[in-house]
Amino acid sequence: MFKLKEHGTSVGTEIIAGLTTFFAMSYIIFVNPAMLEQTGMPWGAVFLATIFASVVGTLVMGLFANVPYAQAPGMGLNAFFTYTVVFALGFSWKQALAMVFLCGIINIIITVTKLRKAIIRSIPVSLQNAIGGGIGIFIAYIGVKNAGLINFTSDPGTYTLLDSGTVIAGSGAVPALVALNNPAVLLAIIGLVLTIILLVLKVRGAILLGIIATTLIGIPMGVVDVSNIGTTAGVGEAFSQLGTTLGAAFGKEGMLSLFTDSAKIPLVLMTIFAFSLSDTFDTIGTFIGTGRRSGIFSEEDEALMHTSSGFKSKMDKALFADAIATSVGAVLGTSNTTTYVESAAGIGAGGRTGLTSVVTALMFLACIFIAPVAGIVPAAATAPALIVVGIMMLASFKEILWDNLEVAIPAFFAGIFMAFCYSISYGIATGFIFYCIVKIFTGKFKEIHPILLVSTLLFIANFIILARL
Repeated sequence: MFKLKEHGTSVGTEIIAGLTTFFAMSYIIFVNPAMLEQTGMPWGAVFLATIFASVVGTLVMGLFANVPYAQAPGMGLNAFFTYTVVFALGFSWKQALAMVFLCGIINIIITVTKLRKAIIRSIPVSLQNAIGGGIGIFIAYIGVKNAGLINFTSDPGTYTLLDSGTVIAGSGAVPALVALNNPAVLLAIIGLVLTIILLVLKVRGAILLGIIATTLIGIPMGVVDVSNIGTTAGVGEAFSQLGTTLGAAFGKEGMLSLFTDSAKIPLVLMTIFAFSLSDTFDTIGTFIGTGRRSGIFSEEDEALMHTSSGFKSKMDKALFADAIATSVGAVLGTSNTTTYVESAAGIGAGGRTGLTSVVTALMFLACIFIAPVAGIVPAAATAPALIVVGIMMLASFKEILWDNLEVAIPAFFAGIFMAFCYSISYGIATGFIFYCIVKIFTGKFKEIHPILLVSTLLFIANFIILARL
């Protein structure tokens, strides 16, 4: 079914890869409910919605597209849902869910009509390689951040411009290495060293073994709390709360109230647009960055994608699987469900087919009852996995002609700004913008693909909209 031999993998490798992906992204089970709970949504309902949306999206990705990607409610998108849409703009969480559902419908339409595929084809190879390397930096930065290795300190050499126009010194924040006296930070360092040793020794399942070993080491260090293992309290209550969010997007306080105030319709449309643009390019960036380097989306598959109709290539199917997940998540009661960049951890562990995704989905499903077990794996144990996978992905940068400024400038912004902005889509946006600037002012405007030009203009419009929001 998964064509394991054809993809040069095995059942054992795929299981290890699926477990690795799950542990790298399992934090979302606890972080997403904590985030959306602030809007007034019941914690238990969001907990189950997060799990079910992740299971459905990931299973479709594995069984329909046969690729090793996992889906879950996206970080960043859930923050936009909470802090911008609900808190800043004043929409209710039910209206926000309705907008997420409509975002999903838009994504389905642009996928079925092949617009998403056309966008991928319009991106120059140099930018695709930059996106791949950039995701390596981005995921490694997530790992460094999750490990607690950096914090932000006041720097007297920085300056801030006040609204009055006065410039003051010493109020800026710069990243700095933390004092190495925190048990969690020390555990992350131990885990990183251990994982690197296992990798260079070519130990099978090195990344997963690193996560497990680091978690076990964290018990005597006091970083890992095992006191809650074996408890399933709250599961029944969570199921009783699920009815609150299930289908809430369609009620009179959700979808039916979105367009009743004509004065707010432009704001509603702009918000849906912001949701959709970020979701679309986050996914495209993840597929390009991880699929090209690993060979998951082969040249033959890309050629099929370019010439065939219907869903015949793996990329076609993967894009469709991602598109339907957002709407499914909104129906259940969570923010945008998207393809996780942490899937790179499983791919780095050898995952090449949908069996990896199926294993990840089953682990998410099991978490309904064994959430305390999944919850004991600390960020210090998964952070090293993200760092080493990031290192592997940097190899894409070698394909870029860095001594040619016309290539290097947009590649720099596409690759580096992902980490700086903590957003895949913003990294792609700045890469597109500077690519167009370079081509226009070197007299090569005709080399800009029309779709890439339109995408760039949409990104600029999105930045303007967010500034107004």
